[in-house]
Amino acid sequence: MKLEATLQAPNTSADVATSLEPFADRYQAYFPRVFAYVYGRVRSTEAAEDIASEVFERAFVKAGSLRNEEAFGAWLFTIARNMIASYGRRQARQNQSVSTEIVNSLPHHDAPVDSGLLIQEEVSSLLIQIKKLPAREQEIISLKFDAELSNGQIARILGLGEGNVRVIVFRTLRKLREMMTRDFEQEKTKNRRARLSIPRASAR
Repeated sequence: MKLEATLQAPNTSADVATSLEPFADRYQAYFPRVFAYVYGRVRSTEAAEDIASEVFERAFVKAGSLRNEEAFGAWLFTIARNMIASYGRRQARQNQSVSTEIVNSLPHHDAPVDSGLLIQEEVSSLLIQIKKLPAREQEIISLKFDAELSNGQIARILGLGEGNVRVIVFRTLRKLREMMTRDFEQEKTKNRRARLSIPRASAR
């Protein structure tokens, strides 16, 4: 990665070294989350690495324009979001990843508490259901669970109120649970009908 090489390279200028040190710390702290968010949107390891690295390159160049240091996270993911949009205009977006954390955040009803198989099945179902959501809901879910941002940070990135983001997250998770439950019930009905249609062996 070009930026990582720059951050690790020795510097002859004390001023440059001083400016690099705090940014290098932020790079180490934020890169895994930026990469996870980008990868969740583009579904390509190579593309995600390139985009994430370019995000930090742009952030480093434009760091002087950041007036509020506490807003660095939201500002950084705004850059990432814009670059993902540019990537999407160049190449059709592929499948979206999902974390089991999203599944755990959905309102469960009578599901077993300790069932790895159930979780994996729900993740597979959730991958399908998320793609059916409106673009804004997909974006918020990705920022919430892939980028691990707070509602306040998401609000700043999308230009929404924090309370609005909170409501959208709650309603989207509830919608996903309802969609998954409906599909699960339909699948059970389909399997039951398939079993009933199997002719029994005639008694001898």
